[in-house]
Amino acid sequence: MVVFGFALAAVLGGMACVTKARVRAVRHALNPSAPELPDAAFTVGRVALLSMAGVGVFTTIQLMGASDRVEWNDDELTGAAGQAATALDGSSRFGDIFGDDSGFDDEYATMIEDEVVEHGGGDAPQHGVDAAPAATNEASDALYTVTASGAGATVCMHVERTRSKDDDYEPPGVAGGSGTVTVPSYRFAVTSRAGAC
Repeated sequence: MVVFGFALAAVLGGMACVTKARVRAVRHALNPSAPELPDAAFTVGRVALLSMAGVGVFTTIQLMGASDRVEWNDDELTGAAGQAATALDGSSRFGDIFGDDSGFDDEYATMIEDEVVEHGGGDAPQHGVDAAPAATNEASDALYTVTASGAGATVCMHVERTRSKDDDYEPPGVAGGSGTVTVPSYRFAVTSRAGAC
């Protein structure tokens, strides 16, 4: 599509460069009885052809920018994943009050995907990132292979979760006194490296 847009603009520009004498000669050869064209018609024609060529180049450049925002490239993915790992490293989150870690893989994957998209930059799309969990993952130690649509590169993210009792949250009781529920807090250590896990 991009090559076609530039080729069409080049053809239109070439047509605008054809001399009046050449056009008159071809026209006379095809239809000798046709009346002569005034010089103003050639000027209007050149302006129209060059304008269309300019619009074609502008539109093609805009399409190139739009296609860049539809798919990730390798540099965007590796850069965004590295920044995401830095942002998540040392962060903390509250866990389940019942100690049920059954949904940790989906939770961590969503956390990674959201962070990579956030650090993708202005040209990167706001979608298309996937963090695939390793089969041996546990809530305290997990690996995720991060890929993105359009990018050939992959990034391995390592997430370690440790209990942080100092950051636990104890909501007040119903009557305003001390509560009986403790919401556990966990800290994350996150690193990334190029390649699949």
